[in-house]
Amino acid sequence: MADDTQGTAAPQPGTAPAPSMTLMGQYIRDLSFENPGAPNSLLAGGGNPAFNVSISVGVKKQSDEVYAVELTLNAKANREETVLFNVELVYGGIFRLKNVPEAQLSPLLMIECPRLVFPFARQVLASVTQQGGFPPLMMEPVDFSAIYRQNLAKLAAAQQGNAAAAPAAAPEGDKLN
Repeated sequence: MADDTQGTAAPQPGTAPAPSMTLMGQYIRDLSFENPGAPNSLLAGGGNPAFNVSISVGVKKQSDEVYAVELTLNAKANREETVLFNVELVYGGIFRLKNVPEAQLSPLLMIECPRLVFPFARQVLASVTQQGGFPPLMMEPVDFSAIYRQNLAKLAAAQQGNAAAAPAAAPEGDKLN
């Protein structure tokens, strides 16, 4: 009888289990769409609107291996001084991370997890703006790695600023009255 062990290789003693990431689910936590000038905003012509779009990433630990990663997308369209629409979307994904080294945890949660759920959040944003009577707002792809590096640089600068701004304690005899 042949030994049928293909594909069931046992882990070698002394080796750590391989890291894994599983997307367990996705959700909309908050969605707000404002069209304050409707229906006039849809009828009025004029120049192209100005768009202001921002994105942020938040992570909330749910349990030892489970994290909620949320994207907050804000988009506002103005024509001159008139707000055409304002939309806020908080879109999240629930991720199970196993055997991830501590040094890799933050980049995984702040870069890879948002990268995976962003296309779905972008689709919700496009659909909502279209349902609001406007052309669908299609956000460009986002470089979450660049956002992560910018946030690390800001954090480092803030920590250096706090260290430099901390006043040295004045010797007892040098107090001002």
